[in-house]
Amino acid sequence: MADRIMQGPVPTILLTLALGAGGAVLAHLAGVPAPYLTGPAALVTLASVAGLRTHVPDILRDLCFLTIGIGMGAGLNPEMLRAAATWPLSLVVLSVAMVAIFLPGAALLERVFVFDRLTARLAASPGHLSFVLSLTAESRADIAIVTVVQSLRVLALTLLVPFAVAMLSGADLSIGLPPGPILSIASLAGLAAVSAALGWGFKRLRLPAAYLLGGFVVSSLGHASDVTPGLVPLWVSVPGFAIMGTLIGTRFSGTTPSLIVRAFGAAAALAVLALAVTVLAAFAMYWALDMPMTTLLIAYAPGGLETMAAISVMLEADPAFVAFHHTFRVVFLTFLVPACLPRVRA
Repeated sequence: MADRIMQGPVPTILLTLALGAGGAVLAHLAGVPAPYLTGPAALVTLASVAGLRTHVPDILRDLCFLTIGIGMGAGLNPEMLRAAATWPLSLVVLSVAMVAIFLPGAALLERVFVFDRLTARLAASPGHLSFVLSLTAESRADIAIVTVVQSLRVLALTLLVPFAVAMLSGADLSIGLPPGPILSIASLAGLAAVSAALGWGFKRLRLPAAYLLGGFVVSSLGHASDVTPGLVPLWVSVPGFAIMGTLIGTRFSGTTPSLIVRAFGAAAALAVLALAVTVLAAFAMYWALDMPMTTLLIAYAPGGLETMAAISVMLEADPAFVAFHHTFRVVFLTFLVPACLPRVRA
């Protein structure tokens, strides 16, 4: 019964969560940026690559996404919404940045790492992993290498983005709550219930990060209308970040070291290219829009939507700006990636 509820062997799940918690504690003690996200991601990845079976059940994954989404919405305020008038220029820059990461990255994988052209273009996509993998499964591309390169790319950005933010913005990346009231238990429970229902609906519509978006939409409305004022307490947000990091690490469960070695160089090259383009785009918009560098870097970084959302909550970035840009990136890639594939399928 327990195995059916948790959707996996209970000992494996408990060991995975223990590793995630241990990684969070070690990263916190070492003073690593965003420790409750990066620590679990690093330690669980190492354990998975070493051959340990790791797994986080869907119910915990969805709760984690829900928590992060509610935390993002809790940071929304009317001033941020008024600033949305300046976003069209930023979306144009984001689109250019995605093309500047995608096409040169694909060429790099094809010419330097000798991937076939179809595999190179799918592996180089700056995000939208589930969509990319569905395209890969329906094509002649190497699905194993695409999966591992994409997973390594997300892991690298998860670890590198907090360091880049700390270096370029001087932000304090230690976890903590900004001054302000905390959500009451009743408000938190109400937000969670409505968010879960909306997230379920979004999932039925096959939207990416359905429960995160559900939490963000409901929490944003609740905070913008002042019906549910207050911030998500640390006893809720910290486990959410730790589970998010643990989830990233479990992507490598069952992956052989030889495949990791083969994909590592390609993923590292893609991550460096993505980070360089992200920094350039963020600097351009920093001068044009006079927005905080922290917000811009997280909004433009092509990591997983859920991962960047978690980092945005930790660093108190503009949640509406970050969420909208990452949602736009996913939609943009839905059209960009297939448009580049017909020429290589012929």
